[in-house]
Amino acid sequence: MTSPDLERLAALVQKRRTELRLGIEPAAKIGGISKDTWKRVEAGQKVWDRTYGGIEAALQWAPGSCQLVLAGGDPVVNEPVTDSVKVAEVPKSELERLVGDAVTTAAIATKGSLTGDEILELNRRVLAELHARGVL
Repeated sequence: MTSPDLERLAALVQKRRTELRLGIEPAAKIGGISKDTWKRVEAGQKVWDRTYGGIEAALQWAPGSCQLVLAGGDPVVNEPVTDSVKVAEVPKSELERLVGDAVTTAAIATKGSLTGDEILELNRRVLAELHARGVL
């Protein structure tokens, strides 16, 4: 049995794949997933969350678009600007989370001496600065 959200995602995935003139096998190959897994998505069946990254890549959707659809939103299409640059429209609520995640990941990756509390404070200050500048 499928849920209405999974059925809606299935319909949007199939529609977008058709718009891009992709068969299931080529789309799955682009996304780095099996054709059977792709078929499960288009059948409105549950799949691992990590599968959605491959679906999004193949459909030229911004990261997190499948989860947006499952939450009742719409997918965000990456709009190519040039061959090497893409622009994605990301809702502000999702942008704040993505920026926060990026700051945390970058702080951890530096392998500095920051504590967990210091990383959270850095994250808070970056987000506050972006709010003050009108970015978020």
